[in-house]
Amino acid sequence: MFSGAQVSLYPMTDDFVDVILGAIGALDPYRPNFRIETDDISTLLVGPPDQLFPAMRDLFLAASKRGVHCVLAATVSRGCLGEPDDPICTPIAGSNHDRSLDERIAAALQHVEVAAKTGQVVAAQFSLYPLGSGHHMDEIYGCIDFLKKSGVFDRSKNFCTKLRGDAGPVFATLSEAFLRFGAPQGHVALDLKVSANSPSAV
Repeated sequence: MFSGAQVSLYPMTDDFVDVILGAIGALDPYRPNFRIETDDISTLLVGPPDQLFPAMRDLFLAASKRGVHCVLAATVSRGCLGEPDDPICTPIAGSNHDRSLDERIAAALQHVEVAAKTGQVVAAQFSLYPLGSGHHMDEIYGCIDFLKKSGVFDRSKNFCTKLRGDAGPVFATLSEAFLRFGAPQGHVALDLKVSANSPSAV
C-alpha cells in the first residue's frame, strides 16, 4: 500500500521563511521511516500511514509555537491505485478493519482519550473520502459518529467537519479517522486545513 501526504505551511508573518525552514527540522525524527521531499509548493511525506499525522502535528507545532497565525494545508492518501506499493508505507497492526464499525469507533475513541496534550489550541476542518468502497456512506457516517464523540468535535459544515481543541487530541482524531474508516485496501483520501493562533478564532 502507498500512503503519504502533500503538506504546505502558511505562517502569517514577515519572517515566514525562517518559520517554515525552522519547522522542517521537526520532521528529522521521522526521516528514517519516511521519504521526504520539499519544493516551492509543498512537502511530500511518504511513509507508514499511522505515522503521517504525528509527523504533521510536530511540523505544525514547530511552526505555530512563535504565536503567529499559522495554517497547515494537506492532502493525505492511502491505497491510491495510481501509486506503486512501497515497503516504507507498511502500517503497524491496529487499524482492525476486520472488526465491526462499532468496534472500530470504540477503538478510535480509546486512542484519542490517551493522546498527549501539547498546550497548543488548534482548529481543523477536513473531509474524508473513502473511494472504491461499496459501503462508503456507512464508513462516512461511522466516522461522523466517532467525531461527535471524540471530545474535539466543533460542528458540521458544508462539505467538511470542524474540530477544535488541543493539537494532541485533534491530530489523534484526524489520524484515527484516516486509519479506521474506508476499505482496508481501498483508496482513502483526506483533505485537511489546520489553523493556530488565528485572530478571528471564536
